[in-house]
Amino acid sequence: MSDLASRRADYESAGLDVGDVDASPLVQWQRWYDQASEGGCVEPHAFVLSTVDTEGWPQSRYLLARGADERGFSFFTNYESAKSVQLMAEPRAAMLFTWLQLHRQVRVVGVVERLPEAESDLYYATRPRSSQLGAWSSPQSQVLPDRASLEQRVAQFEETFADVAQVPRPAYWGGWLLRPVSYEFWQGRPSRLHDRVRYRRAESDGQWIIERLAP
Repeated sequence: MSDLASRRADYESAGLDVGDVDASPLVQWQRWYDQASEGGCVEPHAFVLSTVDTEGWPQSRYLLARGADERGFSFFTNYESAKSVQLMAEPRAAMLFTWLQLHRQVRVVGVVERLPEAESDLYYATRPRSSQLGAWSSPQSQVLPDRASLEQRVAQFEETFADVAQVPRPAYWGGWLLRPVSYEFWQGRPSRLHDRVRYRRAESDGQWIIERLAP
């Protein structure tokens, strides 16, 4: 760890200003996401989800975004997991998309709600069978005695659904939707003088206000 303080990388990236971005933050996000995909960024749809637990401690973890539309961003998980319990208790959350190869990140803050059951069914049906069985097998966030106990549960559900063509979606597994109230697009620049452009909702009419932030 001795090199942490001395590690340096200057970001020789193209700039970003208020006049460069689309009036719609979703369109701007899609533009950057497409560039990250084309640029070979690993898992460009990965993001950090931050929540707060019942004791007020922030909790963060990586997930994969599975939808982006005018409503917001959707992702799927076990409704009995720690993250879901926290979202149900405090429905405000933050997402962070990071594309290191492009020296970019996007912060999204919003309010979450469960997706309609039909949308969860549609997405679940597209998952590989092994992932469908995994949703049944894992008591997510609960303490396990060992790896073998998890593998035993997988074997149990493989047997349970052996003669079933389409594994049904567990009632405790489904989607969440985060409806954004603010976005921040961050572009790395030389000498740590990064470009930051924020979208926030106007209280009067709900339109997006676009403004530049100091690095």
